[in-house]
Amino acid sequence: MAEAAAIQGTLPSPARRWLRRTASLAVAVPLLTGVAPATAAPATAATARANGSGTVDVSLDTLSPSAPVEGDTLTISGTVTNEGKQAVTDATVDLRVGPRMSSRSEIDEVSGRRGYREGRDPAPLGDAFTVRIPRLGAGLSRDFTLSVPVAKLGLDEAGVYQLGVSLTGRTASQSYDRVLGIERTLLPFQPEATEKKTQIGYLWPLISTARVSAETGANQQQTPVFENDELAAELAPGGRLAEMVALGKDLPVTWVIDPDLLASVTAMTEPYMVKNGTTEVPGRNQAVAERWLNDLEKAVQGRKVVALPFADPDLASLAHHGKDVPGSLSHLQQATALASTTVETILHVKPSTDFAWPVEGAVDPSIMAVATSAGARNVIARSDSFRDDLSYTPTSARPIGGGTTAIVSDAGLSTAFQGDMIRAENSTLAVQEFLAQSLAITLELPEEQRSIVVAPQRMPSTAQAQAMAKGLQSLAAKRWTEPVDLQAAAAQSDPDASKRVPGGSSYPKRLRAQELNSEAFRQMKDTRDQLDDFQVILTFPDRVVPPFTNAISREMSTSWRGEAPSASLYRKEVQDYLRSLTQEVQLIEKSDLTLSGRSATIPVTVQNRLLQGVDHLVLKLKSSNKTRLKLDGDSGEAARSVTIDGGHSQSVKFDTSANANGPVTMTAQLYTEDGTPYGKPMTFTVKVSEITPTVMLVIAGGVLLLVLAGIRMYSQRKRAAARNAGAEARDEAGSEPEAGTEPETGAETADAAPSEDTDPEQPSDPTPDTGSESGDPSGPGEKVDR
Repeated sequence: MAEAAAIQGTLPSPARRWLRRTASLAVAVPLLTGVAPATAAPATAATARANGSGTVDVSLDTLSPSAPVEGDTLTISGTVTNEGKQAVTDATVDLRVGPRMSSRSEIDEVSGRRGYREGRDPAPLGDAFTVRIPRLGAGLSRDFTLSVPVAKLGLDEAGVYQLGVSLTGRTASQSYDRVLGIERTLLPFQPEATEKKTQIGYLWPLISTARVSAETGANQQQTPVFENDELAAELAPGGRLAEMVALGKDLPVTWVIDPDLLASVTAMTEPYMVKNGTTEVPGRNQAVAERWLNDLEKAVQGRKVVALPFADPDLASLAHHGKDVPGSLSHLQQATALASTTVETILHVKPSTDFAWPVEGAVDPSIMAVATSAGARNVIARSDSFRDDLSYTPTSARPIGGGTTAIVSDAGLSTAFQGDMIRAENSTLAVQEFLAQSLAITLELPEEQRSIVVAPQRMPSTAQAQAMAKGLQSLAAKRWTEPVDLQAAAAQSDPDASKRVPGGSSYPKRLRAQELNSEAFRQMKDTRDQLDDFQVILTFPDRVVPPFTNAISREMSTSWRGEAPSASLYRKEVQDYLRSLTQEVQLIEKSDLTLSGRSATIPVTVQNRLLQGVDHLVLKLKSSNKTRLKLDGDSGEAARSVTIDGGHSQSVKFDTSANANGPVTMTAQLYTEDGTPYGKPMTFTVKVSEITPTVMLVIAGGVLLLVLAGIRMYSQRKRAAARNAGAEARDEAGSEPEAGTEPETGAETADAAPSEDTDPEQPSDPTPDTGSESGDPSGPGEKVDR
């Protein structure tokens, strides 16, 4: 041994430790040799029990009553499933009741434990309370039910006890009894009402994702357009929101409502449109929306209602990325102001609007500052963010100065119903843990009454809501708790509780990664700026401003957490739609002009394709060279006010004067009355041709020739008309014979040729035949006139 010690002194530390272990084993071998055969089997069995505890899955589906009292019978039902590859034989389902737990941390340790642990899990209650299963084949399941009088459970005093259900059996490879599966739960036992009951303020959130776009139908009715029709599924019987209302109406809770949800459902009660790819189709769920609103209005009458800012803006994102972008905080104030009127108008109850609720109750100084900037005096935080160094759970309210109170909800109770609650086992275990934690809080300081706030997940699923309701219903006996509304819970505080707001470095990285970034808030600012410029020219701005203001609020919603691509697409669609509306008022492109002369009028056309008129617009026309082409006298720029009815165009005229030849670039631009450019400028070119004296002489000579030609043509036409008139007068005079004479017939016979039958000896007419000599059918009168 001395030699070994000497060797150890020369070896490094790891080698010395190995040598000591080797030497110890060498000394111990003779002592163990005699007992090894007797102890080998139990040691192997213990190891097998530890390793085989996951072979069978034990599920606890129901436990009734959840919080038993003396005289009750506890009934547990569930299922055992063989997940191994060998059949289980000679199995028993046993009930195990552990000792009373003394703290919430011990409850957490038991709830998180997996698998059977020899020495730490209690022994079975007894053969009288078991279920025998002779054989359970591989992959098969078997239901079981255990019923035990509470008096047989060994519950010696009030408190929280561990309750386990295990399956003990054998397999072909290991033919001895071992625990092959176990499931634990918690059993709160408070047979009599406590003197000081813990007050529980439970928030019941009615919040949904943002679904209404900024678009409205192409009509005067301003029909709202929804991104999808998924909200109808939540409102329909059996849907998430329908279940929240149906359950909440019978529970002692404080309703926490997003006013945007109410506004969206109200919009659904009237004609609405739903996006369907690149088109829009009519929504058909008006009756569903009306029924849900009616049920909600009845449920909240006489109850405490808290209204969050419109669209439930993400306070942490605003604090970390948006507060430095101008206008972001003012928009939060508008959302807060809109909350009260929306809830009161739709539900006919007056809500509280001085509560802010950051995501998961995680806070830091910047979040607190942003929350209070919009008027909130109470900020709902959570105990895993606002930590205390106390041996008990303090009252939730913490005055932190400046008239602000942090309402620190309990993290354990608030997260009790998260996760998959569809499986009956998960729901049952969650209810038992919720009850156990609440009893443990009461028993921490049984002589003092405290107020605890529970702020669950913002949008519980249907199964989660049902589990939450079951937990609250199990507290209805009021043996150790009593309900209180959120405002009452905020009325008292604990002087020993921490009032220090956590620093920014303690904000969870997981939550920070889900926030809206600075670029998102800059996009919102661009949209607000465009809206401000647009609304000043509208005759009915209330048709446009509210939809876009609400859409910008929805862009800040907490519902976009973890949905960055969808949030970005929504912001882009809002911005694109607003831009398309502003482009409905525009200048019509103009072709180049040629100006001949010292003065002329240039028309510029403004078009309004909106469904309403525009006003307070100014059209300015500017000459790039006022020496060559001036506007309105001696100026290089002219302005005209513009007012156009919806669906019309207006031609605005500008007087110009030219002084020199050459091209001039003209720029037309619309402005609002405050001088802000509206839309894009429009340019065109005017070619100016100056008029010289020589050109004027040439033009004058040409005009003189045209005048002389006209005079000559006029004179000729006048003489011709006079001749015609004289001829007509003579013809009338020659056609009637004078008195006492025979009519003259020479004119009638002069045109006739002599007939071959004429007698040549007959005497000719002594009157000269002048008509035949003239050959003019017009007669002798025309000849004399000529």
